[in-house]
Amino acid sequence: MGVVIIDGSTVRAFVSDDEQFKKSVDEAFASLDLNNDGVLSRSELRKAFESMRLIETHFGVDVATPPEQLTQLYDSIFDKFDLDSSGSVDVAEFRSEMKKILLAIADGLGSCPIQMALEDGDQNFLKKAADLEASKIAHAEASS
Repeated sequence: MGVVIIDGSTVRAFVSDDEQFKKSVDEAFASLDLNNDGVLSRSELRKAFESMRLIETHFGVDVATPPEQLTQLYDSIFDKFDLDSSGSVDVAEFRSEMKKILLAIADGLGSCPIQMALEDGDQNFLKKAADLEASKIAHAEASS
């Protein structure tokens, strides 16, 4: 288990680093594309969000949400990602929406740092943002 400290500038710098951001989002997309057809279906995207348990919990405590309400919520999330209304989400659409989500997180954090406890091997986007910042600091220190 590790702890990272991030703020909005950490997340914003990660999103601004086109190479790292694209690599990270494309890797996440590939892991979600269970049938390897190059697009995400409703069920693939829903499984991803279900695994994050963002909707089924409130501050880590399970809440009872009626199944039809969950379906409606997941459908609305899918519709936000499916920018061209094709019925599937391609990697460009996924990248675009993840960028919006992460920038919204950065705006929400502002300059107030937060601590995040992460499991070993956890590679979520916020962890990757913290790792990128740490590597830039280490590189700057090595250069001086």
